[in-house]
Amino acid sequence: MNMPTAVVIGVGAERGLGAAICRRFAAGGYHVLVAGRTATRIEAVAAYLVARGGSAQAVVTDTTREDQVLRLFDCAMAPGAGRDPAAVVVFNAGNNQKIDFRELGAAQFEDFWRTGCYAGFLVGREAARRLVPLGRGTVLFTGASASLRGRPGFAQFAAAKAGLRAIAQSMAREYGPLGIHVAHVVIDGGIDGDKLRTAFPAMVERLGEGGLLDPDAIAETYWQLHAQPKSAWAQEIDLRPFKESF
Repeated sequence: MNMPTAVVIGVGAERGLGAAICRRFAAGGYHVLVAGRTATRIEAVAAYLVARGGSAQAVVTDTTREDQVLRLFDCAMAPGAGRDPAAVVVFNAGNNQKIDFRELGAAQFEDFWRTGCYAGFLVGREAARRLVPLGRGTVLFTGASASLRGRPGFAQFAAAKAGLRAIAQSMAREYGPLGIHVAHVVIDGGIDGDKLRTAFPAMVERLGEGGLLDPDAIAETYWQLHAQPKSAWAQEIDLRPFKESF
């Protein structure tokens, strides 16, 4: 029996959400395509999975480049030795930075939009093109609290994330009846990963134990979304630490 394939896009640090999603699907018996822009990082994640008995392949991908997205999906949908075409696609790419709106450059704004929204369009479109003829598949998008509201200093991030949410909703309404489960996950809080611990150690200390989302716990929700029966699909779910106000 062949292994199903999962494509996880936007994988960075080994202690991060993308890597956690890779680990969860590998543990579930999936061949995982580990996609991200930095070769050393995604190769380390793929090597970790293989060393523990999983099946994985690193694919360097800049999802703001249409040609590279097409190449990734060509790889994902081509049956390999002992594996089937992709059954699940996870879009986890994004960037975030607080910038005073008066100081926000046009090129900066466009870069946030290209990474957080345009890249999601490219991935979502290709997922639909490849999965609809098969009549099955799951497409999951990583959102944020900024998907729902803009905060001071984060206009560029909110604009990209709100656009990504709209793409997910439109895809779900169009392709759900065709057998494709599209869901959007709102991450409402900080993720306890390398990025946050390195950049904002004081904030991590202030939030204390239980104040951040565990990346493996988030990844478990992605797995559960993929496993949902068709009679009860979720289109959007929000996740936050129990301490987080909302």
